[in-house]
Amino acid sequence: MKSAYNEPVYLISAVAEILNIHPQTLRQYEREGLIKPSRTNGKIRLYSQKDIDTIKTVLTLTRDMGINLAGVDLILQLNAKIEKLQSEVENYKNKIKDLNRFGVVPSSKALVIKKSSYDIVIIKE
Repeated sequence: MKSAYNEPVYLISAVAEILNIHPQTLRQYEREGLIKPSRTNGKIRLYSQKDIDTIKTVLTLTRDMGINLAGVDLILQLNAKIEKLQSEVENYKNKIKDLNRFGVVPSSKALVIKKSSYDIVIIKE
Protein backbone atom coordinates (compact mmCIF):
# COMPACT_ATOMS: atom_id res chain seq x y z
CA MET A 1 0.00 0.00 0.00
CA LYS A 2 2.81 2.43 0.91
CA SER A 3 4.46 1.95 -2.49
CA ALA A 4 1.15 2.61 -4.28
CA TYR A 5 0.88 5.89 -2.34
CA ASN A 6 4.27 6.98 -3.70
CA GLU A 7 3.81 5.54 -7.20
CA PRO A 8 3.86 8.31 -9.85
CA VAL A 9 0.85 7.65 -12.09
CA TYR A 10 -1.08 10.91 -12.64
CA LEU A 11 -0.41 13.29 -15.52
CA ILE A 12 -0.37 17.03 -14.85
CA SER A 13 -3.71 17.47 -16.64
CA ALA A 14 -5.36 14.82 -14.46
CA VAL A 15 -4.02 16.35 -11.25
CA ALA A 16 -5.12 19.82 -12.33
CA GLU A 17 -8.60 18.49 -13.05
CA ILE A 18 -8.80 16.50 -9.80
CA LEU A 19 -7.83 19.55 -7.75
CA ASN A 20 -9.65 22.06 -9.92
CA ILE A 21 -6.55 24.19 -10.52
CA HIS A 22 -4.65 25.32 -13.60
CA PRO A 23 -1.66 23.19 -14.69
CA GLN A 24 0.46 26.35 -14.50
CA THR A 25 -0.18 26.41 -10.74
CA LEU A 26 1.40 22.95 -10.48
CA ARG A 27 4.38 24.12 -12.52
CA GLN A 28 4.78 27.11 -10.21
CA TYR A 29 4.69 24.86 -7.12
CA GLU A 30 7.40 22.76 -8.72
CA ARG A 31 9.53 25.84 -9.51
CA GLU A 32 9.13 26.95 -5.89
CA GLY A 33 10.33 23.52 -4.73
CA LEU A 34 7.07 22.70 -2.94
CA ILE A 35 6.55 19.50 -4.95
CA LYS A 36 8.88 17.31 -6.96
CA PRO A 37 6.91 15.19 -9.41
CA SER A 38 8.64 12.30 -11.14
CA ARG A 39 9.54 12.58 -14.79
CA THR A 40 9.36 10.02 -17.57
CA ASN A 41 12.22 9.62 -20.04
CA GLY A 42 10.30 12.02 -22.25
CA LYS A 43 10.25 14.61 -19.41
CA ILE A 44 6.51 14.22 -18.78
CA ARG A 45 5.54 15.02 -15.18
CA LEU A 46 3.94 12.19 -13.22
CA TYR A 47 2.38 12.77 -9.80
CA SER A 48 1.79 10.27 -7.01
CA GLN A 49 -1.01 10.28 -4.47
CA LYS A 50 1.53 11.63 -1.98
CA ASP A 51 2.22 14.55 -4.35
CA ILE A 52 -1.52 15.21 -4.63
CA ASP A 53 -1.85 15.23 -0.83
CA THR A 54 1.03 17.70 -0.58
CA ILE A 55 -0.62 19.92 -3.20
CA LYS A 56 -3.88 19.78 -1.22
CA THR A 57 -1.95 20.94 1.85
CA VAL A 58 -0.38 23.79 -0.14
CA LEU A 59 -3.80 24.84 -1.44
CA THR A 60 -5.30 24.77 2.06
CA LEU A 61 -2.44 26.83 3.50
CA THR A 62 -2.54 29.42 0.72
CA ARG A 63 -6.27 29.71 0.07
CA ASP A 64 -7.83 29.06 3.47
CA MET A 65 -5.12 30.38 5.75
CA GLY A 66 -3.60 33.11 3.58
CA ILE A 67 -0.02 31.87 3.90
CA ASN A 68 2.36 32.83 1.11
CA LEU A 69 4.46 30.25 -0.74
CA ALA A 70 7.60 31.02 1.28
CA GLY A 71 5.66 30.31 4.46
CA VAL A 72 4.22 27.14 2.95
CA ASP A 73 7.74 25.99 2.06
CA LEU A 74 8.86 26.52 5.65
CA ILE A 75 5.81 24.65 7.01
CA LEU A 76 6.43 21.71 4.68
CA GLN A 77 10.09 21.57 5.71
CA LEU A 78 9.17 21.62 9.40
CA ASN A 79 6.56 18.90 8.87
CA ALA A 80 9.21 16.74 7.19
CA LYS A 81 11.55 17.28 10.15
CA ILE A 82 8.78 16.35 12.58
CA GLU A 83 8.06 13.14 10.66
CA LYS A 84 11.77 12.27 10.67
CA LEU A 85 12.06 12.89 14.41
CA GLN A 86 8.92 10.85 15.10
CA SER A 87 10.46 8.01 13.13
CA GLU A 88 13.67 8.27 15.18
CA VAL A 89 11.69 8.22 18.42
CA GLU A 90 9.89 5.05 17.25
CA ASN A 91 13.23 3.46 16.40
CA TYR A 92 14.58 4.28 19.86
CA LYS A 93 11.44 2.93 21.52
CA ASN A 94 11.93 -0.29 19.60
CA LYS A 95 15.57 -0.41 20.74
CA ILE A 96 14.43 -0.08 24.34
CA LYS A 97 11.92 -2.89 23.86
CA ASP A 98 14.63 -5.08 22.31
CA LEU A 99 17.04 -4.34 25.14
CA ASN A 100 14.37 -5.11 27.72
CA ARG A 101 13.39 -8.29 25.92
CA PHE A 102 16.97 -9.53 26.19
CA GLY A 103 17.32 -8.32 29.79
CA VAL A 104 20.13 -5.90 28.95
CA VAL A 105 18.50 -2.88 30.60
CA PRO A 106 16.09 -4.37 33.14
CA SER A 107 16.12 -1.51 35.66
CA SER A 108 16.62 1.42 33.31
CA LYS A 109 13.65 3.70 32.73
CA ALA A 110 15.13 5.82 29.96
CA LEU A 111 17.49 5.67 27.04
CA VAL A 112 19.51 8.84 26.44
CA ILE A 113 21.15 9.28 23.08
CA LYS A 114 23.49 12.19 22.38
CA LYS A 115 22.78 13.91 19.08
CA SER A 116 25.03 16.83 18.07
CA SER A 117 23.33 19.80 19.72
CA TYR A 118 20.43 18.09 21.44
CA ASP A 119 19.61 15.02 23.52
CA ILE A 120 16.83 12.58 22.89
CA VAL A 121 15.39 11.08 26.05
CA ILE A 122 12.86 8.31 25.72
CA ILE A 123 10.95 7.18 28.77
CA LYS A 124 9.68 3.61 28.87
CA GLU A 125 5.93 3.25 28.91
